[in-house]
Amino acid sequence: MDPESYLAQLTSRLADGVARLPEPTPARHADYLHAAQNADGGFSGREGDSDLYYTAFGLRGLSVLDELTPEICDRAAGFLRHSLTQSASVVDFFSLLYACLLVQASGGPDVLADSPDDWPERTADVLETFRTADGGYTKTPGGASGSTYHTFLVGLCYQLLGKALPNPAGVVRFTASRRREDGGFVEIAPMRRGGTNPTAAAVGLLQLTAPHGDALMAEVRDGVVDFLAEMASPEGGLRANGRAPLADLLSTFTASWTLHQLGALGRIDGDEARAFAESAERPDGGFSGGIWDEGCDVEYTFYGLGVLALFTAS
Repeated sequence: MDPESYLAQLTSRLADGVARLPEPTPARHADYLHAAQNADGGFSGREGDSDLYYTAFGLRGLSVLDELTPEICDRAAGFLRHSLTQSASVVDFFSLLYACLLVQASGGPDVLADSPDDWPERTADVLETFRTADGGYTKTPGGASGSTYHTFLVGLCYQLLGKALPNPAGVVRFTASRRREDGGFVEIAPMRRGGTNPTAAAVGLLQLTAPHGDALMAEVRDGVVDFLAEMASPEGGLRANGRAPLADLLSTFTASWTLHQLGALGRIDGDEARAFAESAERPDGGFSGGIWDEGCDVEYTFYGLGVLALFTAS
């Protein structure tokens, strides 16, 4: 993976922060993630069988912990090979591509070695079936309008494929259409108030479409920073939107990473954000979504590690 790519920069920054966490914190969460790998090599959510979405998060968590061993990768490769023949949404495409890359980069096999030589082109052709008339992409083919989140995932897929995102100017126009007066961005067109996670996805899209997105990025930066800073919650984390009563770990992570990327991480209280993440830690490893959540899973564990990494003193 290109070291300058969005995901490479994210992984590198989080791995650096996690490496500075005091023991036994990293070991505790590594043990949790090791135990979460299923017999088929994949990872699952809080119930059900292994799926691509949670498998990617399990591998991502182990990667930033520097615990993604060749043995874990070998087992994961079996699940990923089995998944190659299944129909996929945009989320599945991204999860599969990124999981395959992590497995190979960490000493495991090339899951796609037996695929046709033109598999990147074929994958790109499939991704274009998710494009919508407004310039964005939707979850499944045939959608009427684009989703900010799914358009961002498609952009990441193209980076993983080593290809340029088609019609970046159109994607920038789509992203601009999701901007709202409060400074945030929305997931779908009918929404009127910005949300933390769509705003993070929109900023990511403008980074993925640079230099086409540079002008819009400069225009929206201050409004985005102000909007995200306003999402701070009394319990220390950040909320999903202005009407959400409580903070959650997903929104806290995406807002913190976005502010970091914009050079404005200091706009939120790092001690409080770190304390919020610590309050979601489970004594035996893993993270829940917030004080309202009684369970935990590999996805929130990645977010929790991410927040701790971003606010760990150097």
